[in-house]
Amino acid sequence: MDSYVERPPSPGLASVVRTVWIQRTGDLPYVQRHLPTGGVELHFPLGGTPQLVGPLTGPQVEVIPARTTVVGVRFHPGTAPPLPTMLDDLVDRRLSLAALWGGSVDRLVAATAGAGTPERALLAVQAHILREFRRSAGVDPLVRRAVRALMPWQPVTIDALAGRLALSGSQLRRRFLHAVGVSPKVLQRTLRFQGFLASAQAGTTARGRSGPDGMAELAVDLGYADQAHLGRECLRLTGLTPRRLLGADLDRCACGHDHSASYQPFLATRGRSALRV
Repeated sequence: MDSYVERPPSPGLASVVRTVWIQRTGDLPYVQRHLPTGGVELHFPLGGTPQLVGPLTGPQVEVIPARTTVVGVRFHPGTAPPLPTMLDDLVDRRLSLAALWGGSVDRLVAATAGAGTPERALLAVQAHILREFRRSAGVDPLVRRAVRALMPWQPVTIDALAGRLALSGSQLRRRFLHAVGVSPKVLQRTLRFQGFLASAQAGTTARGRSGPDGMAELAVDLGYADQAHLGRECLRLTGLTPRRLLGADLDRCACGHDHSASYQPFLATRGRSALRV
């Protein structure tokens, strides 16, 4: 049977990795719809070719072969693993990890293949990423703070955010394109929609109302002008309407996957005041 299990990253990666997962397909190929999250992802099909998925601005559909096991790592925006290029060169692209990391990938593929179980393979991948970060210069601290300020339920304009960081708007945009891959405004829209998906996964809505009657209130609670605005953003980012994406109500994810570990950072920001930078 198909399965997909997310979990928090190892403690050493918690500041840069949003979630890790293990996905298994059954006797039939599985059609996977990848959605924009604001960050990059590493996909390691066991016995296959590891890939990096760059920051997405729209849906990307992949057909995963039958009887395949994939271990994956999803990074927070602005905290991509060390790479030989800027993130704006990788937007909406899927690349072989060997083209980016060179010979170290061969050793990592061998380690995952000989791990014995997907769980051990995932541990090996995380250990490798942690070593890469320890050898790198780290992440841009101003971008990290800006990303936190752009999380859902924290209304802030891009100009005001740049001012709080003592940057001009063009300087903030340039740093985002290098470290995140997209502009601050594009990331803000992506994170707002991720907040909507987090609420849907958790079965929570504005003022505690669930089901269709709560959709409009939840849209406004998240900063959308109205429910129609949410619908347009959903089509742009996923290629589906909210009803088709969620399976007709707000209380479950239509794909059947449990994304609790991935969406916990978004739910944790709900109800907080705007971040002081």
